[in-house]
Parts: sequence; C-alpha cells; structure tokens
Amino acid sequence: MRRIFKSPLLQFFAAVTLAGAATSSFGADSVNDRETRQQQTSENTMQQHPYVGMWVTDDGRVRHELLANGRYDEARGSRESAYRGRYEVTGSHIEYWDDTGFTADGDFVDGNTLHHGGMVLRRR
Repeated sequence: MRRIFKSPLLQFFAAVTLAGAATSSFGADSVNDRETRQQQTSENTMQQHPYVGMWVTDDGRVRHELLANGRYDEARGSRESAYRGRYEVTGSHIEYWDDTGFTADGDFVDGNTLHHGGMVLRRR
C-alpha cells in the first residue's frame, strides 16, 4: 500500500485535522443535546402558562394563536398566517420573535385581555 503522506509533518497535520473533526462533531452533539433540553423545558413551561390559545381583536381583523410549543401564528384580515414565530411569556408580559426577524411585545392585563402594538386582543 502506498503512503500518501511521506512527510512526518504532513502526517502530524493530518492526524490533528482528523482529531479536530472528531472533537468538533462531539462538541456539536453536546450543544445540540443542550439546545434540545432547553427547548423541551421551554415547551413544558409554555404548556403550563394560562395564555395559550386564540386572541382576537374586537373587529376580528387580527388573530393571534399562541401555541403550547412556544410558537405563534398571526392572521391579519383575510391573510392567514401573515406572521409566524416564537414567543415567550414572563409573568404577564409576552415577547414575540417573528421568523423574519421582527420583534414585538405585549402585556396581558387580565386572563382574557392582551394589549399588543396599540391593539386590544381578547381570548376566544
């Protein structure tokens, strides 16, 4: 069998590169496992908060569906799923991160009323 790397220096660099690739893969797996655990914890927390469900303006034009998995789907007028993204609730405050990068927030003033972006949404 022919030796591709005859130089000891090239053999060393090849070994370091291969070891680095194996270590990077292991590190990525650890990060992915940690992110999965954090997402599961976040989903469990989201399922427990009292605001999951549909929230609608009085005229029905804007509709936010807060899903138990920490995602939301917003319809505007006849445009279903106009905005989608993730959200987090802390106490009575909600933060939205749209999939396009837009951010927004709001406050639940009671169990059935959400103030968001100058609008009042009510639980349906």
